Amino acid sequence: MEFNNNKSIFLQIADNITEKVVNGTFPPGEKIPSVRELAADLGVNPNTIMRTYNELQAMKIIDNKRGIGFFVNPDARETILEQKKSEFFDHVLPQFLHQAKLVGISIPELKKHIDKLN
Repeated sequence: MEFNNNKSIFLQIADNITEKVVNGTFPPGEKIPSVRELAADLGVNPNTIMRTYNELQAMKIIDNKRGIGFFVNPDARETILEQKKSEFFDHVLPQFLHQAKLVGISIPELKKHIDKLN
């Protein structure tokens, strides 16, 4: 995994894990890599992975079963999709429409291009 400087590493790792949950690489109820294992795989400090896992627990994406490890929450995929949709409608779409308006793209013109892409 390559990291960029525009976002905290722990958040980039969290995004990567949530993507794996959504695409089925980490199915509901499955054990995910241990803190040490993932830290070694990614070449980061285990504290960074622990921070990532704490964030994912707070978001109810993963659960910690003491002494056993971390597991994907059964409702994780739906939780992630709801959060991503909310983020899209609250942040991405308004910014997109603002940019379209700035360059003079009308809603009918946008619709035409969206229809063509679909």
